[in-house]
Amino acid sequence: MAKANVYLNFKGNCEEVFNFYKSVFGGEFDYFSRYKEMPPNDEHKIEPQDAEKVLHVSLKLSEGHFLMGCDLASNWEEHHVAGTNFHISIDAETKEETDRIFSELSEGGQVMMPLADTFWGSYFGMFTDKFGIGWMVSCELKK
Repeated sequence: MAKANVYLNFKGNCEEVFNFYKSVFGGEFDYFSRYKEMPPNDEHKIEPQDAEKVLHVSLKLSEGHFLMGCDLASNWEEHHVAGTNFHISIDAETKEETDRIFSELSEGGQVMMPLADTFWGSYFGMFTDKFGIGWMVSCELKK
């Protein structure tokens, strides 16, 4: 069965926000990375001003429930609107379940990142559904 978590997008202050959330909820970050840690990619070059921005952070709230977020890269900042700066993140158990959920939810919407294996070890894709809701769908790749 798939799990759902909230994924928040910020315009450069993600680290500040998540340090605040950590002070409220306690615990440690389950994952924290910056754009400069991404492997080189000719299709998605990292601008110098984005290198120190948060690529992904995950704060465990309880068993199986996380608050996650990132800073938007400079070329995405123009799309940032406070109050709608979130995605619903679905963690499926298998690639087949990921494919089905992605296909059905994205029908009539706009795919921003097709499903693909990623450098961080997930099968992952992003889209906005036909109602304007942002989704991230993934599953952890088995090693």
